[in-house]
Amino acid sequence: MMSTQDGLTRNNADRNHSVQSELRKLPSVDRLLNDPDLQALSARYGHSLVVSAAQEALAGARVAVTAGQPCPDQATLSATILAVVDRTSRPSLCPVINATGVIIHTNLGRSPLSQAAQDAMRQTSAYSNLEYDLLAGERGSRYVHAEALLCRLTGADAALVVNNDAAAILLVLMALAQGREVVISRGQLVEIGGGFRIPEVLAQSGARLVEVGTTNRTYLRDYETALGPESAMLLHVHSSNFRLTGFVHETPLAEVVTLAHAHNILAVDDLGSGALLDTAQFGLSHEPTVQESLATGADLVCVSGDKLLGGPQAGLILGNTKLIGVLKRHPLTRALRVSKSVLAGLQATLLHYLKDEALREVPVWQMMALQPAQVGVRAGALVSWLKARGIRAELVDGTSAVGGGTLPGETLRTSLVAIQADSADSISEKLRLGSAPVLGRIEDDRLVLDLRTVLPSEEEVLRKALQGALLGESSAGCDVN
Repeated sequence: MMSTQDGLTRNNADRNHSVQSELRKLPSVDRLLNDPDLQALSARYGHSLVVSAAQEALAGARVAVTAGQPCPDQATLSATILAVVDRTSRPSLCPVINATGVIIHTNLGRSPLSQAAQDAMRQTSAYSNLEYDLLAGERGSRYVHAEALLCRLTGADAALVVNNDAAAILLVLMALAQGREVVISRGQLVEIGGGFRIPEVLAQSGARLVEVGTTNRTYLRDYETALGPESAMLLHVHSSNFRLTGFVHETPLAEVVTLAHAHNILAVDDLGSGALLDTAQFGLSHEPTVQESLATGADLVCVSGDKLLGGPQAGLILGNTKLIGVLKRHPLTRALRVSKSVLAGLQATLLHYLKDEALREVPVWQMMALQPAQVGVRAGALVSWLKARGIRAELVDGTSAVGGGTLPGETLRTSLVAIQADSADSISEKLRLGSAPVLGRIEDDRLVLDLRTVLPSEEEVLRKALQGALLGESSAGCDVN
């Protein structure tokens, strides 16, 4: 009579034999690639990529068979290989349609560039006079392509462009305050995107941080008391990504500058957002401009190029000619230098301001300038289009945000397209994973789209994406353009 243990052993043996039998049915890579469809795939995408995909497909099949699944047939394996090749050959970085209503969306690359800036970046992708003086016929400097424009627009004596604002502050501190003290208000020890904190940047620079005041109240006397023979700089940081209210006091930048100069030390303003125009004209709070910061007499002002300036990612350092000269000669500057495409895009963006056309040409300002009624006309047309296709949609009031760590809590009135579906999350996912990825937001169990942040040139693509996601015709990938 067979014992229970003997029965279990026999069953395991039978199962192992069955698994091994199914595994032996799996074809080799060479045999698999003899399939005419896969040979055509190799001709299109390259042999090595298809071989790698076949190996991945077979590895997955072995895992499935070992878990008790039957051996997949040739058609199933070929389909898997095709899917792997398609997924692998598509770029992971791709354009998306931003229908979230957040104008400067950090996760989506911050500011969209003007058409002129995009064209300039493409045109300089081949050879260019990046570091060649065409007039003199000799080597030149890459920094001249933006410096003169920045000085003309802001009133700065000199300027330097590095790869972002955090890099700008790091360079300033390392070149001008390493081994010495930098005095800063506790209320300005901010954390910016990605978990980067001002104290940590200070520490990396080799400067010594001296905190003054309290989180909510810092007076001029707090700065003055902290000054000593090792003081190199008073650092002012604009709290552009949060706002303190209530029992608060912040020492104005002009007073910080006056105190610094009275003690023969530097006054540096990390302004961050980089506004060259007044945000108050759109019903928002006034965001300090670069011109205003420099007018206080600050020795150096550091800002981002891809926030309210509306250009490509860059860190702009503006101010005193002698200090900018020191920064240009510092070894770290070469490690932080920007590419020719960034300089081309920045130059094109600055030219919009020079020609007084920023409100018309720079997307960030275009979007802020849109009146709710203007958004409503476009949104209403989209609602009518959706309804004509049997999709439940309506026009609702809502708000847009500036975003990007600027004007915290500030909103702009807008009109939203609210789409009713059995599952807002499911529709959102389909739009996100479609051939032209679309990002909206979910409110009250409905998917809502804010056309303030959708460029008019993108509307036709948006409609096709909605039709695909809502009527079952979506496909994966990135193909906004």
